[in-house]
Amino acid sequence: MARSPYDVVVVGAGPAGLAAGAAAARAGCTVAMLDAATEPGGQYWRHPPGRLDAVADLHHDLTTYRRLATVVRTSVDLLPGHHVWTVARRTDGFDVHAVRDDREDVVTGSAVILAPGAYDRQIPFPGWDLPGVLTAGGAQALIKGHQVRAGGRIAVGGTGPFLLSVAAGLGTRGFDVAGVFEANSPLGWMRHVPAVARIPGKVAEGLGYAATLARHRIGFHARHAIVAAHGDDRVRAVTVARLDPGWRVVPGSARTVACDTVAVGWGFVPQVELPLGLGCATRVDLDGSLVAVVDERQAGTVPGVFLAGEVCGVGGAALAVTEGEISGRAAAAWLGRTVDWPHRLRRRRRAHRTFAAAMHRAHPMPDGWQTWLEPTTVVCRCEEVTVAEVSEAVDRLGATDARTVKLLSRAGMGWCQGRMCAYATGSLSSASTGCPTDPRPLAERPVAVPVGLGVLARGGDD
Repeated sequence: MARSPYDVVVVGAGPAGLAAGAAAARAGCTVAMLDAATEPGGQYWRHPPGRLDAVADLHHDLTTYRRLATVVRTSVDLLPGHHVWTVARRTDGFDVHAVRDDREDVVTGSAVILAPGAYDRQIPFPGWDLPGVLTAGGAQALIKGHQVRAGGRIAVGGTGPFLLSVAAGLGTRGFDVAGVFEANSPLGWMRHVPAVARIPGKVAEGLGYAATLARHRIGFHARHAIVAAHGDDRVRAVTVARLDPGWRVVPGSARTVACDTVAVGWGFVPQVELPLGLGCATRVDLDGSLVAVVDERQAGTVPGVFLAGEVCGVGGAALAVTEGEISGRAAAAWLGRTVDWPHRLRRRRRAHRTFAAAMHRAHPMPDGWQTWLEPTTVVCRCEEVTVAEVSEAVDRLGATDARTVKLLSRAGMGWCQGRMCAYATGSLSSASTGCPTDPRPLAERPVAVPVGLGVLARGGDD
């Protein structure tokens, strides 16, 4: 199905996408916005259809959401339930291909703003493939989007400020949280006081999470990690251990914690499939993730392509909103509209990017987690590839890089196309070969989301 051409097509209706669409519309552009969810807001403002206030206690800055959503609903063609699988360049613009209800829609625009967001980074540990082990974002999405309890007693682990948000939300909604196990030390933030001081709202947010954890008697355990999960038909307990600065288990520190659900998150992975497919330049960010290269106006290296939010580097919702507003104005200016450029936007972006850099440095990912693994630990759950098979690809079959390991072991060649295991596969390969991993070959996916052959066939007929 082909739609009338728009000035701007925005992919993603999270904080960055909403801000971008609203800014472009205010500048006089015709705008279409596509998102896979049924409601705008992304993961940050995820909520049941028409029931934002039902989970208001799990959200921040609802004033900003309502302001942006009002503009989008009145001035933008919002297309929910659209899973964008590729964007194609034309001589006069772009065709955005999306799947909806087993049918393909093609939305055409003169400029495109990509704000696809990110997903939870995962690393393997013994038992992480048991039912009941979820990503931290998945556990939060169940509450926000469906008001569903993932289990009875939940252990939260990994690294990064997002763990506090998840645990606080779970506690507020009545979960029995066995504890928050943060692999790094909060003292790491002491080296970045100036960056934190520039955004006092972040300090207040952190103190709010700490108060919520204390109110619900949820323990916070720094320098601790969930290093194994145990159970038969589902998780029944986890092994928690204290870590040294290199993330190796401190001898004698392991203990068992009973739980029936585990929520783990080790940062986020930006979704770069669409910019890669368009030929946009990328770089490796401080946290090791692949991100799109943009200029001061959030323009990518391909003319007419603008990017905002986590695809430019993980930095949180406030930064995403700021970058979204800049990209929306920039796309309008590129199309010839008269646009003003308030200095506050660039100052705010600079402050939040500085904070994001501090966050990445305070929550590093040392390779010591690899010592938690056993030869039989599954690395790629889709293809059931184990640590031993990844090692065999290097030691016996002669793989010299992560891409060859993928080809020889099939790690990353299953349903998720490496979204869950690419980081671990790359890290294990690098440790075995001694060669740094180039994340780009593991991130390139010409088809960004699953799409049926029948959909492609019908699209060709049209």
